[in-house]
Amino acid sequence: MTITEKILAAHCGKDHVVPGELITTKLDCLLANDVSGPIAVREFYKMGFKEVFDNERVYLVNDHFTPNATINAATQSKANRDFARDCKIKNFFDVGKMGIEHALLPEQGLVLPGDILIGGDSHTCTYGALGAFSTGMGSTDVAVGMGTGEIWIKVPHTKKFIFSGSCPEYVTGKDFILYIIGKIGVDGALYMAMEFAGQAISELSMDSRFTICNMAIEAGAKNGIIAPDEKTIEYVNEHNRTGRKYTVYESDPDAEYAAVYEWDASQLQPLVACPHLPSNVKPAREIKDVRIDQSIIGSCTNGRLEDLRAAASVLKGNKVASNVRTIVIPATQEIYRQAVNEGLVDIFLDAGAAVSTPTCGPCFGGHMGILAAGERTVSTTNRNFVGRMGHPTSEVYLSGAYVAAASAVAGKIADPKEVL
Repeated sequence: MTITEKILAAHCGKDHVVPGELITTKLDCLLANDVSGPIAVREFYKMGFKEVFDNERVYLVNDHFTPNATINAATQSKANRDFARDCKIKNFFDVGKMGIEHALLPEQGLVLPGDILIGGDSHTCTYGALGAFSTGMGSTDVAVGMGTGEIWIKVPHTKKFIFSGSCPEYVTGKDFILYIIGKIGVDGALYMAMEFAGQAISELSMDSRFTICNMAIEAGAKNGIIAPDEKTIEYVNEHNRTGRKYTVYESDPDAEYAAVYEWDASQLQPLVACPHLPSNVKPAREIKDVRIDQSIIGSCTNGRLEDLRAAASVLKGNKVASNVRTIVIPATQEIYRQAVNEGLVDIFLDAGAAVSTPTCGPCFGGHMGILAAGERTVSTTNRNFVGRMGHPTSEVYLSGAYVAAASAVAGKIADPKEVL
């Protein structure tokens, strides 16, 4: 079996599962935010539940609309606060303690290798970087999971993506996943597991691995996953505060795959997904004279410390272009603190950028960076659909932190080598 099949089999009490099989599986943990949570809570009570299956394994994070900018946003957040109080949720994260959920949970050690986690957010596939099976589901499914600790799943087929060699300078996990999506398309792994392997993957940091798995959904995948190695175990042991034991799984040598792709990472370069699909990928250096109005460095995809360090390495000693609003959003309070301690925030401020408390705000057009008609942004977020970050005539260019920072300085889409 593949690593995904092994995790699912272990959680449904079977020795073996096959792709296409419908199973009912136990959950290790469950996640909801201030968009999906209130809907799930309403359905939870409609189904007759009065308490969650485990108040230490249900995680609530107010991150999308926080800090609240409107009455409706405040109402959403309050619904989660009330539910957390009534059901005695131990892991509820709000303003001042919260972070962007998919960066916060690994940092807090709340997801472990071999776990099954579902979340009311499509980018829940992020935790595959820890060797867990994690996937996004609708709020009704989340409500069922909250009440029963179980969910039904169709076992996905798996596609394997192998990168040999070592990645060049200025290339990070964002470029790996953009490259893949550019090759297979936004439906190239529809309801499949995307398994990432090879020398180049093993050399990547955990931050870059989280980025790769985070955007598996942008290829239509059910989940993304990377088998745990020494780097994973070191990260998990450093952060695990639950005391839970975990199981490391890896794919069998004779596991069957729907397809296997092999590429040389040494040929990668900083990439940009142009409007209006994550698959419309081009090398940054080949995009000429695309002026931008805004640069966003943050999100559950690229708001980690590695990303802030990358951006700071470009911005240090430079100024952002006068016509470019540059917003840096550390993904968690701890990342924010580390950025302060390392002097990264000073670099951002000296360059003319704004630094925000953790929030998902601009990524989905909620607040903290909405675009007006005709405006363009380069963003380290994960989606660039029509109207994703504001007005339907605005444009979103997706990139990693190096390109986003270089573009802020140049005033147009730029490869980092153009400004360094």
